[in-house]
Amino acid sequence: MQSNAQLSSTFYSRTCPNALNTIRTSVRQAVSRERRMAASLIRLHFHDCFGCDASILDETPTLVSEKTALSNLGSARGYGITEDAKREVEKTCPGVVSCADILAVAARDASTLVGGPSWTVKLGRRDSTTASHTLAETDLPGPFDPLDRFISGFAKKGLSTRDMVALSGSHSIGQAQCFLFHDRIYSNGTDIDAEFASTRRHRCPQEDQNGNLAPLDLVTPNQLDNNYFKNLRQKKVFFNQIKFFCVEDLQMILF
Repeated sequence: MQSNAQLSSTFYSRTCPNALNTIRTSVRQAVSRERRMAASLIRLHFHDCFGCDASILDETPTLVSEKTALSNLGSARGYGITEDAKREVEKTCPGVVSCADILAVAARDASTLVGGPSWTVKLGRRDSTTASHTLAETDLPGPFDPLDRFISGFAKKGLSTRDMVALSGSHSIGQAQCFLFHDRIYSNGTDIDAEFASTRRHRCPQEDQNGNLAPLDLVTPNQLDNNYFKNLRQKKVFFNQIKFFCVEDLQMILF
């Protein structure tokens, strides 16, 4: 953890000037092979960044990573891409660039490669020497959590409710396993569009195959845009988040 660290966008300018280009190349190659990988890298960064210390990445003889925490087990992916980027960076700058920084940069690059926003990444994180399955399982928000837990969980990280709404927009890209929304699409509830639910049932049959994948956004499934918020207002989303967001927050984001 580096709550008091002095991060800088030019942290590696002298010690590893080609680091960002090297990371970008690895991410570009990965996303060109599989568009979904962009979503996976963004999610991986988010799941690490309730610490931002690379404790979700590979284990070492002295560190048990958070890979097998319930929030990550069987769903978090993209580890190989960060490992590839680290390996390439190590060829020219051994022992200089942290895995935590590589993951942060990779998520930014993944976003831009699928039409999403770019931002300046402040660098200088140090990789954790410890990890906590308990914190990974208790701090990360889950798909079935009530609203108050979402709000309090983000608040613990210094993020407002509006920040939470904005970050939820990353659900515009990527896929989810059927078991996460199976009950919702078969509920005949008023909080989900009936036609949307019917369409999703074809991919997620009522019996078995609950590990099937379905895109989060039917309109632009491989593009990071603001369709998630439009879908949310039309009740065309997997997760029961329609009650989370006020109209003012959504309107602010619908650019």
